[in-house]
Amino acid sequence: MLSALILRERGIRVVPVCFFSYFFNCDKAHSAARELGLELKKIDFSREHLKMVKNPRYGRGSGMNPCVDCHLLMLKKSRQTMKKEGCDFVVTGEVLGQRPFSQNRGALELMERKAGLKGMIVRPLSVKLLPETIPEKKGLIKREWFYDIMGKSRKPQLALAKRFKIKNIPMPAGGCILTDSVFSRRLRELFQLKKNFSGSDIELMKSGRVFFKNNLLIIVARNEAECKELIKKRKKGDLVLEPSFFPGPTVLVRRIKKSSPQEMIDCGTELLLEYSKNVPEDAVIRILPFPKSC
Repeated sequence: MLSALILRERGIRVVPVCFFSYFFNCDKAHSAARELGLELKKIDFSREHLKMVKNPRYGRGSGMNPCVDCHLLMLKKSRQTMKKEGCDFVVTGEVLGQRPFSQNRGALELMERKAGLKGMIVRPLSVKLLPETIPEKKGLIKREWFYDIMGKSRKPQLALAKRFKIKNIPMPAGGCILTDSVFSRRLRELFQLKKNFSGSDIELMKSGRVFFKNNLLIIVARNEAECKELIKKRKKGDLVLEPSFFPGPTVLVRRIKKSSPQEMIDCGTELLLEYSKNVPEDAVIRILPFPKSC
């Protein structure tokens, strides 16, 4: 938001771009663009991103987050958008040293070079601490317009936000579920059992409690909304169980490797009963039929 406002203050046209995948969305970016009166371009790179997550070239952070590879992929896509929109350079809100893994000098220089954007990325918040860019050399922008912010403190950014009268200041967290320790642990388990896991598997894992048992991926809904989500996200071959006339969760069972229908029923039923309340002795569990239209 700050980078866009800094440039717009100087009369420079800004085209905001956000990428979304199975692991993060554009909700925060959409709210930010709306507050600034800008039209956000949303780019779905889910398949490419998933492929990269499975085999990152530059390693991972504390979770399953391949931040350098992820940012590099975004920059490559941004380069394409830059050309398509007739823009002169790419701008990011990165701050030197804010994120030690992906925003150190070496990582920033590496991403520029690998993305084919050497000297073409302007980082308004830290321009004065970084090498001169091509847009500066061409006279499109001036170094004195920008800042020398560095490190993890947000005080300089908050002061700028006050100057620009930004009403809704977003939290610093990026919203990527790959940084979540619990989800990362589950994803590692899935990766060990099924290296060619799909986006559908990831969508399921975001929809409830995750269990791996007898070569099965089992999801237990935590609330009514997740119960509905599991039913929507099932695919052919999945088993969906629901309690009849007693309070309990919807459970979805998906084969990872070869498993019998009875194993699927038994494992799903066991977890459904474990997370149910006031289960009667003659409890009945319903197996939802798969829609013919699917």
